[in-house]
Amino acid sequence: MATYHLTTPLTSEDTRQLKAGDVVYLSGVLFTARDAAHKRLVDLIEAGEALPFDLEGSVIYFVGPTPPKPGDPIGSAGPTTSYRMDSYSPTMLAHGSKGMIGKGKRNQAVKDACIEYDGIYFGATGGAGALLGKRIKSAEVIAYPELGPEAVRRIEVEEFPVTVINDTYGNDLYQMGREQYEVK
Repeated sequence: MATYHLTTPLTSEDTRQLKAGDVVYLSGVLFTARDAAHKRLVDLIEAGEALPFDLEGSVIYFVGPTPPKPGDPIGSAGPTTSYRMDSYSPTMLAHGSKGMIGKGKRNQAVKDACIEYDGIYFGATGGAGALLGKRIKSAEVIAYPELGPEAVRRIEVEEFPVTVINDTYGNDLYQMGREQYEVK
């Protein structure tokens, strides 16, 4: 397992070098979106309408951050459970997104889309939202403010720590971990 320092937007060259289990420190711009925002974004894609941000090379963080303390750009920003985005993620990847950050396993359609579109599913540590929030240097709501914490935000991160869970080769870190300890 290797360690990488990558800057967004990501390219297929970036994602193809990653393997399940690798540690990645992301810097640059991420976009936040949870299930309600994903539904709206996919509806726009299906209607052929413009999105509030460019999907090409984007990394979407599944998070609903808490309000910031005075002087901070954002509050606690821990990952949310990713399976709620499973029905939307293949479409997002097909239209240019290269990465997703959340917690928990993904369904086979998402794993297949990662292979087909050179996408990566990164895991962030659940329960470490306060620490992850400190890696966020700026945050701005860019769409759907009525969704409150689930609004789409453009956030700038520095050395944001994630682990590759599903890579572009069909590997799944969760399955690999189980296989190490299963009795054969």
